Amino acid sequence: MNKPADKDPQFSDSILFGHNDDTCLVAAELVANKRGHDKVSLFFRRGEETVTESEPFTPFVLVDASRLDARGTSLDDCPVSFEQVSLSGPAPLDTKMVFESWRDGIAARRWLSQVTGFKPSAPGAPYLFVSDAVRQHLTNTGRTMFKGMDFTQVRRMQVDIECIVTDGFEFCNARREGDMIVAIGMSDQTGWSEIVSVVNSDEKTMLERFVEIVRERDPDVIEGHNIFNFDLPYITARAKRHKVKLTIGRNGSVPSSRSSRLSIAERTISYQRFDVFGRHVVDTLFLAQAYDVSERSLTGLGLKDIAIHFGFAARNRTYIPGNEISAVFASDPDRLMSYLEDDLTETRAVASLLSQSYFVQSQILPYSYQNVCVRGNATKIDAMMLREYVRQNQSVPLPDMARKFAGGYTDMFFQGVARDVHHCDVRSLYPSLMIAHEIGPRHDELGVFLRMLDRLRSYRLDAKAKAVSARTKAQRAHYSSLQQTFKILINSFYGYLGFAQGQFNDFGAAEQITGEGRELLRAMIAKLREQGATPIEIDTDGIYFVPPDADKRMTAAKRRKHIEELRSDFADSLPEGIEVEFDGEYQAMYSYKMKNYALLHESGEMTIKGGALRSRGLAGFQRQFLRKLLRLKLEGKDKEIPALKTSIEASISGRTLAVAELAKTVTLQDAPATYAAKIARKARSRDAAYELALRSEREYRAGDQLTYYVTGEKKSVAAHEYAKLLTDADPANRDENVPYYLAKLDALYKKFTEIDADALQKKLEL
Repeated sequence: MNKPADKDPQFSDSILFGHNDDTCLVAAELVANKRGHDKVSLFFRRGEETVTESEPFTPFVLVDASRLDARGTSLDDCPVSFEQVSLSGPAPLDTKMVFESWRDGIAARRWLSQVTGFKPSAPGAPYLFVSDAVRQHLTNTGRTMFKGMDFTQVRRMQVDIECIVTDGFEFCNARREGDMIVAIGMSDQTGWSEIVSVVNSDEKTMLERFVEIVRERDPDVIEGHNIFNFDLPYITARAKRHKVKLTIGRNGSVPSSRSSRLSIAERTISYQRFDVFGRHVVDTLFLAQAYDVSERSLTGLGLKDIAIHFGFAARNRTYIPGNEISAVFASDPDRLMSYLEDDLTETRAVASLLSQSYFVQSQILPYSYQNVCVRGNATKIDAMMLREYVRQNQSVPLPDMARKFAGGYTDMFFQGVARDVHHCDVRSLYPSLMIAHEIGPRHDELGVFLRMLDRLRSYRLDAKAKAVSARTKAQRAHYSSLQQTFKILINSFYGYLGFAQGQFNDFGAAEQITGEGRELLRAMIAKLREQGATPIEIDTDGIYFVPPDADKRMTAAKRRKHIEELRSDFADSLPEGIEVEFDGEYQAMYSYKMKNYALLHESGEMTIKGGALRSRGLAGFQRQFLRKLLRLKLEGKDKEIPALKTSIEASISGRTLAVAELAKTVTLQDAPATYAAKIARKARSRDAAYELALRSEREYRAGDQLTYYVTGEKKSVAAHEYAKLLTDADPANRDENVPYYLAKLDALYKKFTEIDADALQKKLEL
């Protein structure tokens, strides 16, 4: 195996990075044997070559044997053979059953479910079966993906397709003969790209060439934006039509697929998961959604919106509306190819930015890289805990039963515009409390939880320092992604304690941490007020405040020195082990409501946070109006807001505003059939997007997006009755509902300009 001499020393830390030192593992796959004795194929990068090795696969189940005995059965009754290993420690799951094949492990799981009456995922199930074969092998062997590799060494191929639609239809349908793929674009991290199209070929030949290129370039990762729910299903369906075998697996196999679901915060996304043997598939749409959960700053989840947000969109970028793809291909195919090339460039840039932290996580976690990108953070902590317990042959506890408890401290003390706003952040508040007060899961007999947390914090500080002192851009990017990954994992430890499926969860410990956190933050607010500062808002571990009024006779230098003295005094007042960072100063802050605010940076840049201020549920014209309104407020130009409203009213009334700016884009949270069933039993109200999806000839599913506008002539109409797909809009015969949209604008205007003066005064007096 490759073992680079210059690998980071932390990779020898087995508790975090696994106990196997082999490096450059780029993929692992189960190879089942019908006669038992399964193997795992391991793909290693050696120089420019990718080599395959195999080793035995021995899946396991952890069992509470005493619970079986109490039910009148025993492990001896198991219908398949296994090796029995007794585990140390007092926890219930004290017996390990080891099998020769995945099939035997599945059979044992089925038997355990029958004899105990518990499904594997049921709370209190007296056995634990990890249903991911690759994770099982990585847990057993201590291996991790990409260990010893730099992100730039991973072969990443971006894939995007363009399709045309048969005349008379709105959306492309892979099962419709004329709705064909007209171009497949591919690129990789080296800057190489190639587009194969039907301009000088046919669809079958184009698909065959796609297979050839994938096998020739041999990527470790295939990336795309919405690749799971669009590109791969479409390619698969068209290949089946033409009897083209998509043998893009590293063993010459075709991709397998199945329905799956992904949870990102409060969102649950249904998607068609594709697995390519020996490769990983990564959807940048999912990465963007995960990013937006924490940052809440994306205006949309389409590739174009994301590229613009991150500054990746070129000035001369080619843009073609989706409903014009077919016409552009027919009249100017070269323009469509330029559009596709730009899509590839932006996909590569977005993936490079958003996937680096997942790359580092894959060097830590016992998951395939593909699964690292779709697993929740609490699940990842659980996987690391279990790996160490399996390594030490230690018994494993059963999860605590879930219960509610009080959360973190959030409050808003001021509503309106404040000037000269500062921000202080408690560095990893909950993790700091856990380490300082040694608060960990009560059933963690080995003390793994707090050791992992402490080491991650040390590694993060080391990585931050190395990022600052790095001499090259590549080194700086590496250490920046490393410290960001450590931060993500560190901040997940508290959440793990309250994770219902966590084997080592502890709701009592989670409650203790939030209680101590609330007490500390209240003391911090009191200290700021004692110093003469004015708190604006506090959100779990960060405080926005206005410093005390300065003596007007102070010079700028003395004012700065005074601020630094206040900060030092504030930091000194904190308990040992708690550190605060003053990480932001702003010209102004508009505090609207809890977790919803706008900041005007010293540079003039504006940041908007919170769903009420930047909701994607707003139409484009509403978002633009609100953004301009907020800037005027922050700049103290409230008198110009009425004129802003008047100008937009004129463009709506005169029908000069593009219909696209009036339209609303909705992501379907349920499948249309599920929505219809809820409507039938009166379990929900009617919704315009779902009604359009049901009437459309396209097969929508949960996670799909749909853009529509409202027609009619009265401001009070039921949107679901007058909704119309944006693609059906006729520029020559405008039919948008002018009174309806004028009323929407007026409501938004009043919402942000008619703040009750008495209520505001009461806030200021607190």
